[in-house]
Amino acid sequence: MRTSGPPFAAALLIAAVHLGFLEETGIVFSVLAGLFLIATVFSSVHFAEVISVRIGQPFGSVLLAIAVTVIEASLIISMMLSPSEGDPTVARDTVFATVMLVLNGVVGLCLLAGGLRHREQSFQSHGAVAAFSVLGTLATLTLILPNFTLAVEGPYYSIVQLVFVTVVSLLLYGLFLFVQTVRHRGDFLDIAAADAAVHVKPGGGETAWSGLMLAVSLLMVIVLAEALAPAIEEGVSVLGLAESFVGLIIAAVVLLPEGMTALRAAASNRLQTSMNVATGSALASVGLSIPTIAIASLLLGEPITLGLDPEHIVLLVLSLFVGMLTLATGRTTIMQGAVHLVVFFCFLLLAAVP
Repeated sequence: MRTSGPPFAAALLIAAVHLGFLEETGIVFSVLAGLFLIATVFSSVHFAEVISVRIGQPFGSVLLAIAVTVIEASLIISMMLSPSEGDPTVARDTVFATVMLVLNGVVGLCLLAGGLRHREQSFQSHGAVAAFSVLGTLATLTLILPNFTLAVEGPYYSIVQLVFVTVVSLLLYGLFLFVQTVRHRGDFLDIAAADAAVHVKPGGGETAWSGLMLAVSLLMVIVLAEALAPAIEEGVSVLGLAESFVGLIIAAVVLLPEGMTALRAAASNRLQTSMNVATGSALASVGLSIPTIAIASLLLGEPITLGLDPEHIVLLVLSLFVGMLTLATGRTTIMQGAVHLVVFFCFLLLAAVP
């Protein structure tokens, strides 16, 4: 399969470095590693989707969310453990960037593309509002509340608080998965094309191969991320951009495959599917990645900064407010898409030049 190529190509690239044919600090390696990293992310999501179709729900959604979490968490931990003292804010910056990319960039493009092509689109507001309520709660607990606690000075949680928030985030995310895939599954089905997409279950051999290649792909993502961490940080520094821009790069790499899937669904008048994919990405980032990074922080003894800067808090609150207004009526036009994109461009400006 063509999707099997990137992981093997990445393995050959790493082997070439260890055998002395390429220098890990060279420009050639950095360019190739970046390309292979993006391609391998696509491959890993593809293999996870194949397995999810085979095993059905709710296990398929859980598997895909775990795959995305492994990719994002590996990139974040690589940055935290980089030789140049690491970056304790990279987890916060990456999760915040993911939320902003989804709520404003992906959703804005989907609403604009769908509105231009179909004039007006509809979706089930019950499911979308439920997803946003969970996302808003988790984002507030992990990214805003640490600034106002007294146990530890600064934008940090104490160990007890961090453990509590980690457990609560996992429980709330797990409950949402149960509601989405079992208890109230109908609230998340596409209105316009509920029966349009019929998936043919792959055979046992294809599923086993996808499972093996998923493991290989995730391993290659982790290895490439660790190798590229110093180059990404140096590149951001050379360009004179803020350190938080590193988090935006990580979020963009992780969301690239799912963002394109959401955009294609909106253009095909399947806005509910588009919203499910987009909000699912943000929820997995906040509900799974933050707890994973928190556990790694406790085990490795590395500090983790969670509280956002004041200007970022304003953007997050504005994004959640605009998002709830967009979802309240169950119908969208290009107007909502334009509003979300304006907020997204403000985020890009502040990410590059605070």
